[in-house]
Amino acid sequence: MKRERDENLDRLSDLPDCLLLHVLSFLPSKHAVQTSILSPRWNSLWKRIPTLKLNSLIFRHLKDFTKFVTHILSLRDASTALHTLSFHRHGLIEPHLLKRVINYGISHNVQQLYIYVKCEIQHFPPSLFSCRTLTSLRLAVVHPKIYAMRTLFPNSLNLPSLTELCLHAFAFRVGDDGRAEPFSALHKLNTLIIDKCEVQNLCILSTSLVRLTIVTRDYPPDDCGEIELCTPNLGIFTFIGSPFHKLYGSKSNLSSIEHIDIDLSLMSNSAEYSLFLLNWLIALVNVKSMTVSSPTLQVLSLVPDLFKVHLSSLCNLKTLKVKKKQSSSIPDLVVEFLLQNSLSTKVEIID
Repeated sequence: MKRERDENLDRLSDLPDCLLLHVLSFLPSKHAVQTSILSPRWNSLWKRIPTLKLNSLIFRHLKDFTKFVTHILSLRDASTALHTLSFHRHGLIEPHLLKRVINYGISHNVQQLYIYVKCEIQHFPPSLFSCRTLTSLRLAVVHPKIYAMRTLFPNSLNLPSLTELCLHAFAFRVGDDGRAEPFSALHKLNTLIIDKCEVQNLCILSTSLVRLTIVTRDYPPDDCGEIELCTPNLGIFTFIGSPFHKLYGSKSNLSSIEHIDIDLSLMSNSAEYSLFLLNWLIALVNVKSMTVSSPTLQVLSLVPDLFKVHLSSLCNLKTLKVKKKQSSSIPDLVVEFLLQNSLSTKVEIID
């Protein structure tokens, strides 16, 4: 009988509000709102959740999603600060709805904002790019008419608290000096992810940047251009895709990189870009740990007379991890080429 009584206890509802709100913050907002039917205790609890996760994929019809978003913004407790706002609209977004969602987040001191939409950049309210409370911003903006076309990114940002920035499918505006420099005003930026963006002559200027990830498209752009790193405190660099761009920077900037992860695509024109990869390795003089994929080593093996090249870098390499992919093998002697200045390096092959 005691066991039966214990099983009937509602231990979940006995938890304090702060803990319940924390649990609910992991749910999509649609599911969090549905908890209101559990009991009177839960009736209005969702209104004080510090996160909003709005995703059109979990709605059967677009009009249902639009109606839900409108209602939740109206009914949510206006006195509760908004920590995280995630808005995913798969398909064309109504400009007025997008502006309302973003303005709501900004007016409620949102700190983390994640937006995935299909629209033009002018549909974003200007207040987004001057929000003083944002610490993390992830933007994926797909062109509404031509998928291959990239949306132009603003020339500069005024986000004084931003520490993390992730950009997907943008093109960077080139200024009068022939280069784009969109991140120089982000004085607290720690992590930057550039995912399948159109890069011509991009200057990444940041004294606070520690982590940089670049993911390229699977086909070369019309103008490969260059990426200049002015990042004296950059310590971790990840590159995924194909090395279409020349990567360069002053010796003092590149020497700060201690951990690097390179996963290249093996393409029909890989030989053309193999020298780009070699030049990257030569420039990275203070790397302590490196992770490379087997396609990356195959691209490197296409460098003419590779084994006659004497590396002046990788002298401080302590660990080398090789990710072996099923689609490619590890070419002979290329690993030894990387280790010519650090024979005591620990090597690990990862299947």
